Amino acid sequence: MLRVLTLSTLFPNASAPNLGVFVERQTLGLAAHPNVDLRLIAPIGLPPWPLDRLGHYAPLAKLPLCESWKGVPTLRPRFVNVPMTAGRFHPSALVRALRPILHEVRRDFAFDVIDAEFFFPDGPAAVRLGHEFDVPVSVKARGADIHHWGRRGPTASQVIAAGQAADGLLAVSSALRDDMIGLGMPRDRIVVHRTGVDGDHFAPRDRVAEKAALGVAGPLVLSVGALIPRKGHAIVIDAVARLPGATLLIAGEGPERAALESQIAALGLTGRVRLLGSIAHDRLPALFAAADVMALASSSEGLANAWVEALSSGTPIVITAAGGARETVDRPEAGRVVDRTAAAFTNAIADLLLLPSDPAAVRAAAARFSWQANTDQLYAHLTGLVERAGVKN
Repeated sequence: MLRVLTLSTLFPNASAPNLGVFVERQTLGLAAHPNVDLRLIAPIGLPPWPLDRLGHYAPLAKLPLCESWKGVPTLRPRFVNVPMTAGRFHPSALVRALRPILHEVRRDFAFDVIDAEFFFPDGPAAVRLGHEFDVPVSVKARGADIHHWGRRGPTASQVIAAGQAADGLLAVSSALRDDMIGLGMPRDRIVVHRTGVDGDHFAPRDRVAEKAALGVAGPLVLSVGALIPRKGHAIVIDAVARLPGATLLIAGEGPERAALESQIAALGLTGRVRLLGSIAHDRLPALFAAADVMALASSSEGLANAWVEALSSGTPIVITAAGGARETVDRPEAGRVVDRTAAAFTNAIADLLLLPSDPAAVRAAAARFSWQANTDQLYAHLTGLVERAGVKN
């Protein structure tokens, strides 16, 4: 039995059910493996009192310290998140918070490996704790954790050092693997570990009926992602403005909402562009199946789950050449990879609306992305680390 301690600061909770749902799905898959016993630690970063009782921190402070999350034994310890420090102290604070907890956990659960599911601050903390508890450590890179934290002055050195010291590394795409190598992480320790998709839920439906349920007639473009500059929603809004009769739905929430609302009003698109806010993950299949095109103008990605979920739903995608874009759009039916400009998005969306692909042919592009393959590969990866550590010792 492989005893896995999964560490992830990016994980759903009662106050943020959409946070890291892809990490949750991967964790549940591994926990269900017949040869795995898994415990989850999902730390919560909070500022010092009394700031931890204000704003969006308030519901986080009330989360249980220990619970069973969808059948997985879960600890949610708090660590100090000091504002205005650009994250530089997060790994050290995480280690201080977790060290006594791991000593307690180890009394009843002698974990064989630490599986860190996000590179920062999880990675540096996991490597230090792995050395202290003499167990191998795997760290997974997902995109922003490398492109943002791995290139910022206060945190870059910690990310790179963790990548060089970890026993094994995972990347969600070959492109992200190349980026990690470019930062100085060891090529021979990085395995490409792609996401999965639930093909039973994300599947083609009657597109006309799904549009009608949303109150949409005519071409429908969907964008799914947080309302932050990196996702490029403003570009897609400008693109759709040039497509008369097309409707754009944007699923996601974030700090750019006010700016996007102003843009929509200034362009006279109030009737054609809707900001849906945060949408529960189990409601997304209907949105993907209703759309004629899914468009996302990201400046950086690892390999976006929204890309794969759209394809599995029979909906082609228009995306930028970010991360694993060309690994995902590997055939004409899957969509287009274009420049990050409104004109390029307008032309690509218009092309796909004019000559729509057969949904079955689009869906075939997502066949490589299965949760079973994700689980099998992760199990083999972690088992290999434990076996090599045993030989070395």
